[in-house]
Amino acid sequence: MVDNTGITGASPAIRPLYTSEERARRDNTRWTLVQAVLAPLQFLVFLISVVLVLRFLQTGQGETEATISIIVKTLLLYTIMITGCVWEKVVFGRYLFAPSFFWEDVFSMLVLALHTAYLVALFTGRLPVREQMMLALAGYAAYVINAGQFLLKLRAARLQSSPSSVRSEVAA
Repeated sequence: MVDNTGITGASPAIRPLYTSEERARRDNTRWTLVQAVLAPLQFLVFLISVVLVLRFLQTGQGETEATISIIVKTLLLYTIMITGCVWEKVVFGRYLFAPSFFWEDVFSMLVLALHTAYLVALFTGRLPVREQMMLALAGYAAYVINAGQFLLKLRAARLQSSPSSVRSEVAA
């Protein structure tokens, strides 16, 4: 096997999630705290909204509450995306698609597109209410996948920075 250095038999170097400089910037920016507050808040609103949307779809009751919950969830999504872009700029030097978070950012675009499509459908009335709610659920399904991506990255970052992971890598 030839890696990118041209050395045969060597395995290619895996880029760490954060360089030491990026980790220092991550740890010293207020935007990390902003993300840490907004992410669970958005998840809580998501859980409440899912219940309200499913209740509406099942019973036909609570349309207003379900609609408001979707709008609040979408506004939180926009907020976390904008502040996340600022965080990414501070930590990695670019607003989106930093190598460490490339696929999470790509999938975030799908989540944003689905949530935005819901708002367009809501405000233009181009879809009946049931279909609007189904579109919101599609956005929520994409959100769950995207949240899972970020949780896996958070776990990887913790493993990368823990002293035991360094010892296990050295022993390997």
